[in-house]
Amino acid sequence: MDKLVTLRFGAGSLETGYGVTLQIGAEQSRPTVEMVGSLPPAPQLGYTYERWRAAYRRLGMPFRLEARTTGFATNVSRLDDCREVSQSYSQAFNQWLKADAFRPLQDKLLERLDPRDTIRLIVQTQDLALQQMPWAAWTLCDRYSKAEIAFSAPAFEQVAKHPPRRNVVRVLAVLGHSQGIDVDTDQRLLNHLPDAEIEVLEQPTRQHLNERLWDPRGWDILFFAGHSASPVQAATMAGKLFINPSETLTVPELKHALKKSLERGLQVAIFNSCDGLGLALALADLQIPQVLVMREPVPDPIAHEFLKAFLEAFARGEPFYLAVREAREKLQGLEHQFPCASWLPTIFQNPAEPPPAWSDLIVPRSSAAPVDPRAYRTRCRRFALFTAAAITVLTVGLRQFGLLQSWELQSFDRVMHWQPPVQPDPRLLVVTITEADVQSQNSEDRRGSLSDQTLSQLLQRLQPMAPRLIGLDIYRDFAVRDDQPNLAQQMQISPNFLAVCKGSVDGELGIAPPPEVSPAQVGFSDFVKDRDNTLRRQLLYMTPEPSSPCQAPYGFATRLALRYLEAEGLPEQETAEGFLQVGDVVFRPIERNFGGYRNIDDGGHQIMMNYPPLNAPEQIAERVTLADMLAGNVSAESVRDRIVLIGTTARSFSDYWLTPYPGSSATDREAAGVFMQAHMVSHLLSAVLDDRPLINAWSPGLEVIWIGIGACLGGLLSYWATASRSSLWLRLKLALGLLTTEALLLGISWALLVHTGYWFPLIPTGLALGMTALGATALASAPNRFVTQED
Repeated sequence: MDKLVTLRFGAGSLETGYGVTLQIGAEQSRPTVEMVGSLPPAPQLGYTYERWRAAYRRLGMPFRLEARTTGFATNVSRLDDCREVSQSYSQAFNQWLKADAFRPLQDKLLERLDPRDTIRLIVQTQDLALQQMPWAAWTLCDRYSKAEIAFSAPAFEQVAKHPPRRNVVRVLAVLGHSQGIDVDTDQRLLNHLPDAEIEVLEQPTRQHLNERLWDPRGWDILFFAGHSASPVQAATMAGKLFINPSETLTVPELKHALKKSLERGLQVAIFNSCDGLGLALALADLQIPQVLVMREPVPDPIAHEFLKAFLEAFARGEPFYLAVREAREKLQGLEHQFPCASWLPTIFQNPAEPPPAWSDLIVPRSSAAPVDPRAYRTRCRRFALFTAAAITVLTVGLRQFGLLQSWELQSFDRVMHWQPPVQPDPRLLVVTITEADVQSQNSEDRRGSLSDQTLSQLLQRLQPMAPRLIGLDIYRDFAVRDDQPNLAQQMQISPNFLAVCKGSVDGELGIAPPPEVSPAQVGFSDFVKDRDNTLRRQLLYMTPEPSSPCQAPYGFATRLALRYLEAEGLPEQETAEGFLQVGDVVFRPIERNFGGYRNIDDGGHQIMMNYPPLNAPEQIAERVTLADMLAGNVSAESVRDRIVLIGTTARSFSDYWLTPYPGSSATDREAAGVFMQAHMVSHLLSAVLDDRPLINAWSPGLEVIWIGIGACLGGLLSYWATASRSSLWLRLKLALGLLTTEALLLGISWALLVHTGYWFPLIPTGLALGMTALGATALASAPNRFVTQED
């Protein structure tokens, strides 16, 4: 039968001796025997321990102490010395236990215990010297093959527990700082545990470890492997764990997290690391039921062999104490290399808590209320439908309040550019005014980036090359100087010359057009930015403010594109709804809630930009510098029948705008204003002449339907995954299904946007799918954590 034996030591020391109380009884019963005895003073045992400890540590093995970088080596003489001292230590210890005052207690043990009994012998003491004794070498253990010794604190209590119901053993494995040692083997050994859910924290931060200990699902086993150490006075100072190369902590520093884990079912703490007495004492103060430590520094081979043997024995059903004894005795086969290996593993026990068997850590399915598989599948379907409906409403609500707009715009940008790059638009040429071009002009004559004389020379170069149109993207709200009459005449009589002005928008006063240019040859340069300052929309036309110095109703790019298309035999028209139409293409304005946009300013006639896939935004058109044009280095063929845009790229004029193009920095995504005008001209021309689709959005009702379809897909995915028998397969199926369906949604979004121009609600649909799948699975599997066989 199972017996519980307690040796309770009173106050004392090796110098003064100890009072001892013996209790013997059956497990889970009150003691039937209680005797009082004593052990005499034995100061020489303390000296012998120090000799043995010094000899053991001189072996120079790569212990799991604090990280070191130097090598280790052992030699035969040190091994022999350690064996000799350990033998003397064992003999002196057993001789002490044969003292006359203790003999009656030992005789009573021999009388009441049967060699066939399974015996737990608890040494109840707070004295560090007694805990350091080689109790595993007590001759009593040789007589009783099913006996194992543990320690406990004099004060203990049972902690009320409310563990969540679960059908697997939950193990939190902390792999701490491991320089010079092998903790990967510890992890591999844990991974072979049956019916276990292992979560591994590799060199966690203190905050991360604390957070995981608070997991509401609770833990059955806490495991640590890595460097650790206990100070000499372990009775007064807690041992410390090296959790990562820069952080250490003690058990009291995790006090609240460990107490919460204990309330949620923590049963066993295993520290496969060095010098564990200080750790065990601190854990005993927290009333952890079972603590398994190494009392002295331990090398990797011993740590691995013990862990392997213990886990095998414990998982196959051996009682906790007997699993420890079996694993400890197997270490004797390594003692020719590692003396005293079998002395190292030590149990610290809370006597108020019975040691668990492996099966006790699992809530048996038979102990839960029986669940009909059909009822379970019905419940899963109900949870899937309920969650899909709730998530659809939640997602639509989040979208309506604009909380998803930023994500939707970013996904729009990424999907748009998942195409092979195209060539620059051959209908455009950009003449750039660089910083060098600005500085090369006469500073007295130059107003802005271009002087009257230089502009006149540029027009004289361009006009003979027969460009289709010339667009000057530079503000000139001043008259031509009197000494440049040719420039005034050039702008007045050139029908293909267009200039810009700036409207009075958002409280700005605006900028007037050049006085020499007729109103029909002027367009406003105003852009519409999103909240992230990116240009994704194009303002085609607007009604100017009556007080604005810029009365142009059309945008500069719109003017240029419409003039070009008119020359192609495609004049502008107006639909019955009042929308701009050119050829078969109708430019419908966007609304306040267009696609992923929510409550935007939709003033004027705005459309979404369909940027072409380019490696950089400035590749929209071929470009030449002002210096090259004036020097005659540009051929007439490069200009003939093209729209020539003139604008500055000098950073000193701050005319740069963010585009949706990808880049490692904001600078990579920026383009000068003249290139943005080129993009907008090209956008309109490509829509009419190249059948490049305009960006359209579905009706709000259709978008809600698609979001609901995504949520239903998530519900179906959850229903499919929860048919799995094990939690591992459930997770694998759920992960595989989520990856597949999200990839499918991404493919649909790409195909629709690139080939038809329709902006698919990717983010809300994907979010609804994922949240429904995870939420429905959690709801279905949480009650009793029940899972059925595959349907």
